[in-house]
Amino acid sequence: MANSNRVFRVGQQVQQAIAIILQREIRDDRLGMVTVSDVEMSRDLAYAKVFVTFLFDEQEKVDAAMEALEEHKKMIRMLLGSAVKLRVTPEVRFQFDSSLVEGMRLSNLATQAVAEDKRRHVDEDNESEESEK
Repeated sequence: MANSNRVFRVGQQVQQAIAIILQREIRDDRLGMVTVSDVEMSRDLAYAKVFVTFLFDEQEKVDAAMEALEEHKKMIRMLLGSAVKLRVTPEVRFQFDSSLVEGMRLSNLATQAVAEDKRRHVDEDNESEESEK
């Protein structure tokens, strides 16, 4: 149990550190607005799977941004080693987190469904008023 708490705490520190590194240290136009949404650490703290999201959702731009992250991976790991004091700096693996994009898509669908439902009720009310006259 204590080990899983440590893995969780280290994951949070790594998430914060990588977010700051991407915001302040890495200068690459392909990244745009990048957000570190989550970090999953291996039990031995040797690997960190870093989930990232971007402000844009076009697949070409996402692919370019992921390529930029891969190119800067060594520098990010070096800066991470300075920011988080561990015996071994974890190997960083970036993965695109599509849950934010999917959530926005579902939210838009729900909003459209509610608007359509309201429009239908207004149309039905107008038809019933006309038939009463």
